[in-house]
Amino acid sequence: MVRSFRRLVIPLIAVFCLQTPLATAQSDIPSLGDTARGELTPVAEYQLGKEIMVQVRSDPAYVNDPVLTEYLTNLGNRLVSADPQIRGELANDFSFFAIRDATLNAFALPGGFIGVHTGLLLATQSESELASVLSHEIGHVSQRHIARMLSQQRQDILIPIAATVLAILAAQAGGDAAGAVMMGGQGYAIQKQINFTRDAEKEADRVGFSILKGAGFDTTGMTSFFQRMQTATRTYSDAPSPYLRTHPLTSERIADIEARVRREPYRQHADDLDFYLMRAKARLVQDDSAPALQKAAAMFEEQIKSGSRLYMAAGNYGLALIALQRKEPAKARTYLQQVKKTVGEAAARQSLALDSLTVEILLASGQTADAVREARAATVRFPSSRALAHQYANALYAAKRYDEAAKYLRKQVQMYRDDATLQRQLAKVYDAQGKKALMHMALAESYALSGAYTAALEQLNLARKAGDVTFYDQSVIDAREREWKAIVKENLKERS
Repeated sequence: MVRSFRRLVIPLIAVFCLQTPLATAQSDIPSLGDTARGELTPVAEYQLGKEIMVQVRSDPAYVNDPVLTEYLTNLGNRLVSADPQIRGELANDFSFFAIRDATLNAFALPGGFIGVHTGLLLATQSESELASVLSHEIGHVSQRHIARMLSQQRQDILIPIAATVLAILAAQAGGDAAGAVMMGGQGYAIQKQINFTRDAEKEADRVGFSILKGAGFDTTGMTSFFQRMQTATRTYSDAPSPYLRTHPLTSERIADIEARVRREPYRQHADDLDFYLMRAKARLVQDDSAPALQKAAAMFEEQIKSGSRLYMAAGNYGLALIALQRKEPAKARTYLQQVKKTVGEAAARQSLALDSLTVEILLASGQTADAVREARAATVRFPSSRALAHQYANALYAAKRYDEAAKYLRKQVQMYRDDATLQRQLAKVYDAQGKKALMHMALAESYALSGAYTAALEQLNLARKAGDVTFYDQSVIDAREREWKAIVKENLKERS
């Protein structure tokens, strides 16, 4: 994992031309006024976040699970929609993603990119608790705390942002590796770089509380989560959890949140079924080794015995995922049927996670026609779901309905121009159709979206040499080549 840190951090050091010694890094925020605008504009902040996310997505700890990501995105967007001003003057979309890590942590990157450790997802006991964490991070973004922290260096984006990302993800290394990263004066400086001040934390609490309330969640979820963090820290470790290190929880903050909760009438929030299902998925995503799967299976069996409808559903769902991983689709189907029996068909049809699992089981069973039918019906129920769109395309490909798949994917890539997965799927379909030029062009687009511009340019060269390349293709290739070469040149200039 240390090597993965090097892959993440070294390119960032080059890109952002680190000139400030880490030992001089500061995170003091003397004023919460809008002092950052002159140095780090919202546009620059968003672009900075996009650049960092290219590196984060390439790290092995990044969870590339469409269903889990979509659940976090839907929950996050519900919170963001509670207040139209949250998106800021650029009205940027927020992005939510998971990190494969057992520690209890969450973090916000510049531009509205918010990460959640799988360990934190497992630690939350209600959807309101998870929503409270996301709303707090959204509060940091909406108040531009990161931009203010960076502007303190008075060097625009030429500050040690790579160290910030390293510290955020440092717990991934675990044990001695994490200690080695954080030891000494450099480690202290890295930690100081990401520690928001007390005033910033209180402001994020205030904004987060308002978001949580506006979105209809139980506001006591914020206090119950913080209490659980403190209890876990006292019980299991002498050192504070990563979340409490990066979000210092003072008695004043706790008292302030509790006072806000007391002033509000109690509002019960019914947890979404998918919250419990995604916690089961997160457990398996976090560690899919054979011993971990065996331990998880035993835990899922205990959940089924609990008598709680939602826990029973989550237990059977988890066992279905394990059965699929062990290439036992018939057994997975049995567990899925138990889930639907437990929650009822009406509730099951409102679950994106169960629709996705249904299609996955059919594909694993070789029932491609049924998979296409179920996937198409699911996309009708969830027309904006990217996860189901990917699955529908996979089902069409598995059924060898290449023309339909190509037509569908071309529409999807027009709607979602930032989706590298759709471009890879389209390339796969073009390859099956024998359309080599278009295959290489689609691959080039997928590489470019992932930040691998050199590989993207190589694919353009292969497309240009393909026997079936058309005059129109050539013009597209030339335009893309000019665009991407300019980006590569600019990146090299920044690194020199």
